[in-house]
Amino acid sequence: MTHSIRVAKAEDYPATVLIEAAADALLVDLFDARHWPGPSTAEERAAAPGFVLIAEDQQIPTPVGFVHVLEIAGHAHLEQLSVLPSHSRRGLGRLLVDAALDEASRRGYALITLRTYADVPWNAPFYRTCGFVPSEPDSDFLRSLVGVEEALGLTQYGPRLQMAAALPRWRDSAPSRQ
Repeated sequence: MTHSIRVAKAEDYPATVLIEAAADALLVDLFDARHWPGPSTAEERAAAPGFVLIAEDQQIPTPVGFVHVLEIAGHAHLEQLSVLPSHSRRGLGRLLVDAALDEASRRGYALITLRTYADVPWNAPFYRTCGFVPSEPDSDFLRSLVGVEEALGLTQYGPRLQMAAALPRWRDSAPSRQ
């Protein structure tokens, strides 16, 4: 199967809801979670500052995964990575993360952060293989994410972790953001 990564179009946002719900079902099953928060709506994702990249099955041009990077308060933050379970374990998550890192670097960021589960194999251990290392929330924006996770009840399922990856400087003249 051949896949490509591209910038999301307006018509892709409804698919992100379905992809996120399907991917989250793996966590719901793992944690036996009865009250898992629903996925972001298409409207919420489209209105959020930042960028969304889509993994598309080229044989049947349809989204099968996505990565959403928020750009808030001078930060690039990988908010969501989701791949349909039927397309998982084929390297799509890594392709999406690599594309997100490249785009954030191209936009002038020196660092990208994310928050994830410390002990879920396809969470923190996966992100380590993508160059992320544990870090501390060091801004109001990043500290606010800890409160959001607590309010959503995510912390009851295991330890959460912030991670960051240094981004290589892109070759253009974009200003560095920290």
